[in-house]
Amino acid sequence: MEYNTKRERMLIPEYGRNIQKMIDYCIGIEDRDKRNFVAEAIVKVMGQMNSQNAKSLDFEQKLWDHLHIISGFNLDIDSPYPAPKKDEVTKNPDKIVYSKKTMSFPHYGKHIESVISAVTEIEDGEQKDAMVLAIANYLKKSYLSWNRESVNDETVLKNMAEISGGKLKLNEEFQLISTSEALTKPLKQKNIVNKKSSNYKYSKKGRRR
Repeated sequence: MEYNTKRERMLIPEYGRNIQKMIDYCIGIEDRDKRNFVAEAIVKVMGQMNSQNAKSLDFEQKLWDHLHIISGFNLDIDSPYPAPKKDEVTKNPDKIVYSKKTMSFPHYGKHIESVISAVTEIEDGEQKDAMVLAIANYLKKSYLSWNRESVNDETVLKNMAEISGGKLKLNEEFQLISTSEALTKPLKQKNIVNKKSSNYKYSKKGRRR
């Protein structure tokens, strides 16, 4: 019995061992016209195996590209499309560069720092106050997802001030959501609107409307 582990590695395993053998046979055909005929027949079989992708614009060209790749770029035929270049197909993808910026408070996440930076540029007013409240409530929820044992509003507001470089401070008339609310349900838009809205829920500290 011949095991797959002892067989030659397939360059595109999705097509299976039989397609690999067909292409190997095609490479060995000396007559060019016959070799072209067999190559076209193999491409048709490959197309039937991938009929679910037949509607894509470059479907046929991809089949011929795969034919050349499976052959190890050793198939000399009159292809209707230019053969792909071996160095472009086999080269390693570009290395992904990850940000090396360290976060002062990783448990809040990276994106909130960008949000805070953007809000610091907004002109002072009711809209900015509402955004600061929303950010503070988000920080509290994020803190609790990291450590549910204890959190106090002073810590959250202090962290927000540090992240913003001291530019964001919660309006004294505002109060953060309670710990129980932060843990049991998501924030609703009506909880963070400005003070004049009829839906304004968090009013002066210690009191709700």
